[in-house]
Amino acid sequence: MPNLVLRLNDTGDDETVDVAAPAPRGEAALKLLRESEITAAELVPWGSNYTFGVALTTASGREHLGIYKPRAGEAPLHDFATGTLYRREQASYVLSELLGWDIVPPTVTRDGPHGIGTVQLYIEPDTQLTDTDEYWMQCSPEIERLVLFDHIANNADRKIGHCLLDQTGKVWGIDHGLTFNHVPKLRTVLWQFIGQPVSPDLVASLQAVLDDDGAIRVALGEWLTSLELDALLRRMRGFAEDPVYPGLSPRRNVPYGWW
Repeated sequence: MPNLVLRLNDTGDDETVDVAAPAPRGEAALKLLRESEITAAELVPWGSNYTFGVALTTASGREHLGIYKPRAGEAPLHDFATGTLYRREQASYVLSELLGWDIVPPTVTRDGPHGIGTVQLYIEPDTQLTDTDEYWMQCSPEIERLVLFDHIANNADRKIGHCLLDQTGKVWGIDHGLTFNHVPKLRTVLWQFIGQPVSPDLVASLQAVLDDDGAIRVALGEWLTSLELDALLRRMRGFAEDPVYPGLSPRRNVPYGWW
């Protein structure tokens, strides 16, 4: 597995971060993201918003890799309020955890070299996956969970490049800045579940959260507007009451730069 070279902000020297080191999970991962010092940063040279690979150095000197998305680096959009994309990234992680689906890598909001933004744990992808078309067009339970998440989060940007298989075979979704709009915005490359019933265990997950919608309002209220929260709950109730994946239109539901 490769290492990643990051350039230190203050010295201009290079620093190598071992991305093969085992990443923490759960509360340990959140503690790492919140409390580690960001000792190096390198701009990721693609995407419409500024994204940085960062070295997260613990008090013991252990290093991990994170992905930092500052509010200051967000490009203005006509259909998403300026300065809110990092909040939608954070809300996506919170929703994934509330549902118990563990889809979004651990994410926190904190200050960084370019101001407030999200810092997400870097997930090392499975470099042995060669036929991405064949893999992501499967109807596996792991991919279905990602598809339903996108429907309820109203994800406007599910490209293949935003689907990730890690080296243990676990499915993740990344890049959730264009989510939770209060008007329909779903754009995705994952169309294989159209017209199929939603798996009962996923419906049960939705219903468990809906049974206490006050809790979801509290958990997400810091990151989303009341209008966006109302729309999210409507989408969740819609799937709980009529658990079938709806039809999609190639004119509306394909992401820009879809691959």
